Amino acid sequence: MKAYHRGNNHSEKIISLTFDDGPTEFTLRILTILEKNSAKATFFCIGRQIENYPEILEITHQSGHLIGNHTFHHSSKNGFYSTEKIIDEIVSTNQLIGEKINVTTKIFRPPFGVTNPHIAKALNKTQHNVIGWDIRSLDTVINDEKKLLNRITGQIKPGSIILMHDTSDKTANVLEQLFVFLQKENYKVVPLNELLKIDVYEN
Repeated sequence: MKAYHRGNNHSEKIISLTFDDGPTEFTLRILTILEKNSAKATFFCIGRQIENYPEILEITHQSGHLIGNHTFHHSSKNGFYSTEKIIDEIVSTNQLIGEKINVTTKIFRPPFGVTNPHIAKALNKTQHNVIGWDIRSLDTVINDEKKLLNRITGQIKPGSIILMHDTSDKTANVLEQLFVFLQKENYKVVPLNELLKIDVYEN
């Protein structure tokens, strides 16, 4: 199954930031940091989180960030679901996103990055582009902010897609420090559609 893990243009110092598992109460702080640094990111949203925080999804979209699909329930059993169940998880989330912000997203990130033949079949039906990453921050596992920052900055290269989560103050703190590094190293943060040269929404 084809998945995008990084950009192809390795001569330009550009990268993309992606945030999974929102929207949450921490998303607003992430949005403030992004705005302060004139950066646009991509948020892979969970359906049930959109139900909890619809207004935060709207603010994220209105702020010019991209919205992707991250299934409805983000279940740990997602890798064991039937093709039909996965289609339902994706379609119901897409419908909810459409209801709230009036776009049809074409980008999908599978929970935990797990893919298998059932998921491949489902995505063949829904026609979503699969977005992976080449830098996994492990911000849901590592508590030490300095370690987290070093883990990310030690792997950055032109075309990188960084996976973070808008689910904690810790990630927001690291993001602030990450921008200091990026500016020092002359990296520019660009939206995924610019990095990957793909359409994110149906026209």
